[in-house]
Amino acid sequence: MANTILITGATSGFGRACAEYFADQGWQLILSGRRSERLEMLHDQLGEAVRQIIPLDVRDREQVFEKLGSLENVDVLLNNAGLALGLEPSWDVDLDDWDAMVDTNIKGLMYCTRALLPQMVKSDHGHVVNIGSTAGAWPYPGGNTYGGTKAFVQQFSRNLRADLLGTHVRVTNLAPGMAESEFSEVRFKGDTESAAKVYQGTEALRPQDIAETVFWIINRPAHVNINAIEMMSVDQAWGPLAVHRKKG
Repeated sequence: MANTILITGATSGFGRACAEYFADQGWQLILSGRRSERLEMLHDQLGEAVRQIIPLDVRDREQVFEKLGSLENVDVLLNNAGLALGLEPSWDVDLDDWDAMVDTNIKGLMYCTRALLPQMVKSDHGHVVNIGSTAGAWPYPGGNTYGGTKAFVQQFSRNLRADLLGTHVRVTNLAPGMAESEFSEVRFKGDTESAAKVYQGTEALRPQDIAETVFWIINRPAHVNINAIEMMSVDQAWGPLAVHRKKG
């Protein structure tokens, strides 16, 4: 029987790329996302590789446990659903944006993990791959709450491994840097011009790069756990520490 991966946020970006890549590798897919029409289109595209599509808002705890809690024989949970909203300084931010990031990137990831882990622990088999971000380790102006949510993903992944010691359930935090997808369009709320400027003059990571890395992670020998991977385009790195100099 083919292995099965459950991908949250499967309708665009990293999630869609992973769905396409894993289907090509002969895996069975359970695909979830908020946009049911996109799930249907992806189902039509990938055909028999799709075991099930699940329209789902990961922020809704009851919905997550109702739809995911009874799933069986899931080998990999890819917690991919997430978003960034805005780049305003913390004193000028829209609080609704902060709430949306916390509810999706933290609470949604927690709910999905809690819903799937019992069957993995019971079968003593499985892998949770959490999509974090370099923003979880390195700050930048306007990254305030988004970076905080991804720092949570990093530490949550570590603590899951501590809880799971003695089982064969693996956990990985995959933290990409700048990657060209719909991510920036969401961040700038449909402002495609601002989104395009993020990648202007660079060769950013691509969703395909993430998909190939996820596949490599989960195909290590069963005794090997990849705790974390941080990856960037060669066009991105760290700068010098910022220093504010007074005039005069």
